[in-house]
Amino acid sequence: MTKWHLKSKKKPTGGRMNKIRKKKKRDRGMEFVDTKISKRKTTLKRGRGGTTKLKLLSVEEANILDPDTKKTQKSKILSVDDNKANVHYVRRNIITKGAIIKTEAGLARVTSRPGQHGSINAVLVKEKK
Repeated sequence: MTKWHLKSKKKPTGGRMNKIRKKKKRDRGMEFVDTKISKRKTTLKRGRGGTTKLKLLSVEEANILDPDTKKTQKSKILSVDDNKANVHYVRRNIITKGAIIKTEAGLARVTSRPGQHGSINAVLVKEKK
């Protein structure tokens, strides 16, 4: 069992927190899935209440929406251009929500959560000159 998602036992000042109740399994949350660029690979995880989530481990294509024409097309992902979640994700080509990806259609911002939705949806962004 991993326990790194649980609340800290220390205050911001460094002192110990008083225990209000025991730790519960529901407090944990799920592990982070770092979606990479390669052949499509997924895994199925059980969520709370018996629901299932399709975790995207790796992917080659994204669904790209062109806001001008309102058309969606599938496009091959070339690399990760920018990622606000973590600067090191750009070097490792890890895709998260909000990441700017370089595709054959152009630069696009990821609007879906690949670790939870099982697909990558993105919107084309205009390049700054």
